[in-house]
Amino acid sequence: MINKVNKIAVLTSGGDAPGMNAAIRAVVRACSYYKIDCFGVYKGYEGLIQNEILELNARSVRNIVNKGGTFLKSARCDEFRTVEGRKKAHDNLVKNQIDALVVIGGDGSFTGALKLSEEFNFPVVGIPGTIDNDINGTDYTIGYDTALNTVVDAIDKIRDTASSHNRLFLIEVMGRDAGDIALNAGIGAGAEEILIPEEDMGVDRLIESLRKSKKSGKTSSIIVVAEGDKSGKNIFELGEYVEENLKGYEVRVSVLGHIQRGGAPSCFDRVLASKLGVGAVEALLEGKSEMMVGIVHKNVTLVSLTKALEKRIHQHDRLVKVADITSV
Repeated sequence: MINKVNKIAVLTSGGDAPGMNAAIRAVVRACSYYKIDCFGVYKGYEGLIQNEILELNARSVRNIVNKGGTFLKSARCDEFRTVEGRKKAHDNLVKNQIDALVVIGGDGSFTGALKLSEEFNFPVVGIPGTIDNDINGTDYTIGYDTALNTVVDAIDKIRDTASSHNRLFLIEVMGRDAGDIALNAGIGAGAEEILIPEEDMGVDRLIESLRKSKKSGKTSSIIVVAEGDKSGKNIFELGEYVEENLKGYEVRVSVLGHIQRGGAPSCFDRVLASKLGVGAVEALLEGKSEMMVGIVHKNVTLVSLTKALEKRIHQHDRLVKVADITSV
């Protein structure tokens, strides 16, 4: 039985994602709306262990809805992976008379939140914030839409130089286990080929496809590669292989890297973050715990953290076919 919630803390953990500030803002202002106290934990679980906890109010989060990153900061914390570290974190929550915790992050952050809740019977609700869009139980994660637009904008610029010099560009985007960014940005930017972890295209098929493209009259090509694709040991090795086996193109490699995490969040991410932030506070006030608030078919829903942490089944078949058809 969860006791009445009077004080809620919020933290951001793991890799930052555009829209996290909007989610924090929504949590803080939902607390203000429902007349309960809200506290911000700085530097994620590290800050929870170090007791870096400060009270926030509706004015504390003014002018951040349009800001990238997270003003609460984020950090990896090895100590929180231990029972002793989690006990320190729980002791600080109790010391500050906090009744429940909202965790904004990805699967690693949710794993820590679930352990904290299970070991100390402490109410937690998660909000999915990661550009990879790889969390089970939600159609979209905060930051994904902004990252997509950042990638498409970068590819558009690279295409200008590719066309000017008859070059073939391999562009690596984030996505260690999920190809959502690569596949959707690749289609949106008109890439000739898209390599993702879920589809083992293979280098030979890639070379054959590029040869067909060249015969059809294409003088430059864009290949979008998710970082988790295994066509080569890394994208630079893949680039060397393509250059050795495909004559007539200058091959260049571009790794977009952490530029994908930055920038002002899109309107979609700001609205999504606001919905999920309010939903998280309302879930805790309703006595829910060990849940993640997500979005499914435009509706805010709750799913257990255990379910959210299950390996997501990616259904990319239709998009892969669309990519093949539109790249001829």
